[in-house]
This record gives sequence, structure tokens and C-alpha cells, in this order.
Amino acid sequence: MALTEGADGIWIGAQNKSYRLCENGVNYGVCNWLVPANQAHPLCSGCQFNRTVPNQSLPANRQRWQRLEEGKKRLLYTLRQLRVPLRNGWSAPRNGLLFDFIEDTRSQLHYGEAMVHTGYLDGVITINVLEADDLARETQRLQMNEPYRTVLGHMRHESGHYFWQRFASNATQLEAFRALFGDERSDYAAALDAYYASDPSPDWREHFISAYASAHPLEDWAETWGHYLHIHDALDTAAAHGLLGTDPSIMGSAKRIATWRRLSVTLNELNRSVGRGDAYPFVLNSAVEKKLSFVNRVIGQLQIQNPVKVTG
Repeated sequence: MALTEGADGIWIGAQNKSYRLCENGVNYGVCNWLVPANQAHPLCSGCQFNRTVPNQSLPANRQRWQRLEEGKKRLLYTLRQLRVPLRNGWSAPRNGLLFDFIEDTRSQLHYGEAMVHTGYLDGVITINVLEADDLARETQRLQMNEPYRTVLGHMRHESGHYFWQRFASNATQLEAFRALFGDERSDYAAALDAYYASDPSPDWREHFISAYASAHPLEDWAETWGHYLHIHDALDTAAAHGLLGTDPSIMGSAKRIATWRRLSVTLNELNRSVGRGDAYPFVLNSAVEKKLSFVNRVIGQLQIQNPVKVTG
């Protein structure tokens, strides 16, 4: 949307509608989303998903918060494109979504918690602020022997746990889920302890999108959901830049996966040609393709539950 600058911080868009910058953009420079000029709330619809933000009186936190917001806004943009039910936890306390960006003693020595883990619980996605620090994140990636670790990747994964709660009450969908991913009722804590205590099964690549997906059916779901969002966003971007002959939004699941297989190989080769690692170091085997297709069906069902325009 093209904008022209008006008076007193107002911007004029299409159909002469008036907007202003989100207060988090004005005061902290961490947000570039707009707010309708007649909206009473000072924050944009994306920033209204925040519950806890980094302490801005502490060094380096401005840049960290900006990176966290960039990842969160990209996630929200994709979810809104997919037209799935999505409201913030302030306006929908029973089933909304909120974000906590939390620090621990690794970044601030006077904080009480020695380790804040990135994760999801009861409608809240928690991201450790250090995930927005390149050195800390890369160090963690190497320690965990992961091929890929990004702020956006974390958020996409954790949003999968949130949307699991939105479809798991459907008995038919749950039965189909268990046939593909396994029984989510198996002991979650014990499964993760076993995963971190030893190497994953040598044949995990034949069944899962990542080694971590092999830890438990719920992590397999969240990893697959995250990759679905990854693929959707990448194909949408490619189409916007004229790299695809067909709009991915009208592709079936099989066509979308086949297109991404070809495009991701190209991306990887481009990265290698300039001396960098693969942009997408994952393999979409037949088992993963079935799981991605299941995610696609779940999203279709969620869209039916959400016939109106998604709002913050």
C-alpha cells in the first residue's frame, strides 16, 4: 500500500484512509506496522500480541526486540494469509495467543532465572531474548547439532503447538493425526529426556523432517507445521517476485511440495555459489509429504471455523 505523509504524524493510504505508526515504532523503533488513525489503542494489531517485552533500559535489548518483532510480524502475516483463527490473548483470554520475550542470567546476571527455555504453554509462546543475538543463537545451534536455527523458525514451530489445541478436540482429525504422527498421549517429558540423552534413531531421515521431530508426536507435528509455514511464505515471496508461473495459493498440496522441492534446490545451489551453507537443509521424503498434506487439510478445517476476516 502506497502512503503519502500528512500532518501531525498521519499517513494517507488507499481510499483516503488515515493511519499512524504503531507506538512501539515511534518510541522504540522496533515496529513498522500502522494503526488506523481513529483507533484508540496505541499499538498495532501485531504488537497487541505481546505480553512481555525485553527491558529497554538494558544494553543491546533494543536491537534484540526489533529482531524478535520482525520474526513475530512475519509469522502473523503468514497466519493471516492462511485465514486461520487468530486473536491475541488480551481480546480472547480463553483461546487467544500471546508472546513472552524473556531474559535469563546468561544475558542479565541479576535476573533470577538461570535458564529460560523457548516453548509454548497455555496460549503463550515464550522466546528467550538471546535467540535474537546472532552469536548466542549460533553457539546454541552448534551445541545442539542443528542444521538450522532462526527466530522465525522458533516462532513458526511454537505456533504449531498453539494450533494443535485448536484442532485436537476433533475426534476424526485426532485419529488421522495418530495414524501419521503417532500417539501424542505418550509421556512427553520422558520422550524429550530420552531424545537429549542419546542420538536419534539412525533412520530418522526416512520418517521425519528433522531429528527433533523424532522426539515425540507433538514435536513432529510442530516441526511439520513450522515447515509448512516456511514453504508457504517462501513460495509466496517467489511468486511476488515473478519466479513462479503459478500463484502458490491456488496450488494443491502435492503441487506446492513439488514446486518447493525444485525451488529449494535452486536456493541451496545459489547459497553454495556464494560460499554459504544451504538455505533449506532438509529433505521432503514421502513420509514428510504425507504429514505436510495433513497440515494442509487441518488448515482448511481451521479456515472453515474462521469465515470472517482475522483480526488482532
